[in-house]
Amino acid sequence: MKTVALFLLGGLCFAGEWKQLYNGTDLSGWKMVGPGRFAVEDGLMKTEGGMGLLYYTGEKIGNATLRVVFKTASRYANSGVFIRLPEQPKDPWYAVHNGYEVQIDAGGDDWHCTGSLYSLSKVTKRTQKPSGEWNTMDIVIQGQETIVYLNGEKVNDFFGFQAVPPRKEWYEPVRGPRPDSGYFGLQNHDQLSVVYFREISVKRN
Repeated sequence: MKTVALFLLGGLCFAGEWKQLYNGTDLSGWKMVGPGRFAVEDGLMKTEGGMGLLYYTGEKIGNATLRVVFKTASRYANSGVFIRLPEQPKDPWYAVHNGYEVQIDAGGDDWHCTGSLYSLSKVTKRTQKPSGEWNTMDIVIQGQETIVYLNGEKVNDFFGFQAVPPRKEWYEPVRGPRPDSGYFGLQNHDQLSVVYFREISVKRN
């Protein structure tokens, strides 16, 4: 899909038009909760430390496609895109248990790797590029359906009402439905995980 020029009227984003949510200069419109931070270096967001969450404060996202362009510094670099948060989070664990995490981690198994909904819905294929190369993840939120495309290939299709595996670990999300729309954010996972983001944008479906 091609990013097109966007003309806004009263801050609204119209169907078929991409709205950039990261300005490439600073973190205006974003808020950090939890330890660590996101630094801005050479126009890129860079994860440092964690576990924390940088979330977009401007609006809730629903019936839309969220595009995240990222690259990892190593095979086991860990991050994620949290979606469908009912309220603005006060800590990163709120996002874990009240939203879905679309995982970024080339080293995880099919339930915990890039494109999975962490521990809830496994990927159907693995299409992440090697460390240092840019990846484009498109997350389609349409009612209770969440579809994930990674580098142009569909890797996940999940409905909020479908059966999921039982919760096995304390850090896995509490099971249950999530809202049709919500806030979203990016995870900075730990000291050893470095992930860069160069574009965050949304298009109404």
